[in-house]
Amino acid sequence: MAANEDQEMELEALRSIYEGDTCFRELSPVSFQYRVGQGESGDPKAFLIEVSWPETYPQTAPLISMDAFFNNTISSTIKQSILDKLKVEVEANLGTAMTYTLFEYAKDNKEVFMENQPVNTVTSVSNSIAIGTPDVPASKKKDKKEQLSKTQKRKLADKTDNKGELPRGWNWVDVIK
Repeated sequence: MAANEDQEMELEALRSIYEGDTCFRELSPVSFQYRVGQGESGDPKAFLIEVSWPETYPQTAPLISMDAFFNNTISSTIKQSILDKLKVEVEANLGTAMTYTLFEYAKDNKEVFMENQPVNTVTSVSNSIAIGTPDVPASKKKDKKEQLSKTQKRKLADKTDNKGELPRGWNWVDVIK
């Protein structure tokens, strides 16, 4: 029962600390994701950590995962080294609420974690995606224009002036009658 109370207190603390932080995401009351680095702004060294609490957390270690799709561009050796360093931090904090500590440790050591990550592969992947996608929507955007009959065109021309604009006051309401 004490473990559940500790989890509830830590959950409340995490919600208040990360309120409004776009990098933090609560997947469930016992599972959280945190994006280290600004992945949306093109930071090639950004990664996503997922922490899940077992029932006996914080007396037992949380489950840490980097299997998210966001991390597909990171090599498996770097993922494993990050997980190993986080597990050392978990062992040091066993018995206490450590989710916030793990996220902050990852933020503080992001450069050390990702120093061997090649930057070119990520850039080339994003470039190939950017180059390949405009062709597909362009073909979908070429919809047929609506064809007007001669009488429809005449009525439209009668309503508008020589510039194709409706005359001033065409939609005014007559107030005085």
